Amino acid sequence: MTQSPHRPFIEEIDAEDLPEADPGTAAPITDLPQGGAAADLALEQLARAAGMRRSGLKRAAIWVFSSLFTFVLGVAAWDFTASLFARNALLGWIAFVLVALAVLIALILAAREGMGFARIARLDHLRARAVDAHLSADLKEARSVTGSIAALYKTRPEAAWGLNRFRSHEGEVLDADALMALAEAEMLAPLDQLARAEIEAAARRVAMVTALVPLALADVAAVLYSNLAMIRRIAVIYGGRSGTLGSWSLLRRVFSSLLAAGAVSLADDLMGSALGGGVLSKLSRRFGEGVVNGALTARIGVAAMEQCRPLPFRAVARPGVSALVSRALAGLIPRGDPAQTRKG
Repeated sequence: MTQSPHRPFIEEIDAEDLPEADPGTAAPITDLPQGGAAADLALEQLARAAGMRRSGLKRAAIWVFSSLFTFVLGVAAWDFTASLFARNALLGWIAFVLVALAVLIALILAAREGMGFARIARLDHLRARAVDAHLSADLKEARSVTGSIAALYKTRPEAAWGLNRFRSHEGEVLDADALMALAEAEMLAPLDQLARAEIEAAARRVAMVTALVPLALADVAAVLYSNLAMIRRIAVIYGGRSGTLGSWSLLRRVFSSLLAAGAVSLADDLMGSALGGGVLSKLSRRFGEGVVNGALTARIGVAAMEQCRPLPFRAVARPGVSALVSRALAGLIPRGDPAQTRKG
């Protein structure tokens, strides 16, 4: 004997039976970002975080310890030079000249590092202003930002054509987002192309070094050097030429942005290249590892572009890691003639 299936129980409730909501305690949620808006908001917050300065305590600690080190080093040099003058005047003058040259070179290097940090800070400031202009839809601020970018690249021959096109059309645009989109498409497009070429060259170099160098430590050192050089050249392309300390600081910020982007985004970017590396590892394990390392280098390069561009990626699509790796390794993978393949 079969039992009849249970039927759902439905109870009808009249609208007047429902409790009235207190307007003072609850409010409808209508301004949650959805889809691409959430991603844009996250990128804008990331751009703001990248431009944030160090805390006051950290800046004070760096200043105090650097001043103490400089003071101790100066006193030691003074005592050394004075003792040599007491023993022999000629040795004292030699030490004095060498110390003076060392101080002069240190000041020159410090000035170069300071200028490098100032260039990076200028790009961060422009990017933060662009984010503010986008959020507030302020046309006046957008014109100020695009004018600063035009002044930054006015002496760059590779940006001259796009700069002329932007200046010929900027008066026709009466919207803040449209004006910054025009600046991004015209002034930054040739610089983006140069940055992509640098990323592809670095990814190719890293893949070849990983595939051909059998020593693990040499492999790691070469990859680190290639990534640092790539980040430095990308900064130069966008007008943020930095010194040694500035390059290491930029490298730290790039990795911080990768961590902020999350493992999910990183996995999505590297999935295609990792699959390609897995297929190639069937033929050569080292070459498969080279493809994966090249993909990681390309992802670092894209993050460096995001940190060095004066405008965040909005009107122009962010370069894809798989496409960059495919173009970088296109000449390294031999492809047979399709006609000969059909004959075979």
